Amino acid sequence: MVAEVVRIRAACPPGHVRVPWYLRGKTGVIERRLGAFRNPEALAYGHNAPEIELLRVRFRMGEIWGDNAERPDDTLDAEIFAHWLEEAR
Repeated sequence: MVAEVVRIRAACPPGHVRVPWYLRGKTGVIERRLGAFRNPEALAYGHNAPEIELLRVRFRMGEIWGDNAERPDDTLDAEIFAHWLEEAR
């Protein structure tokens, strides 16, 4: 659902991943659903890559950078595959 609050998993798996370090463990809001695409993390190693939903997630700069955010209410959008997302409570 659009506007659903989600958290990026704070995982640190080895190898090729598509989630910036500075977003791991951060909470954002789903801005839109972009459809399903083959998993680039598996494709990078030549593996069979199932399709996974890709979502655009919007983060407040205050959430990402805390007290160091110059403009805490500005936002950043990132496209994140669903297997990196968890429901935020």
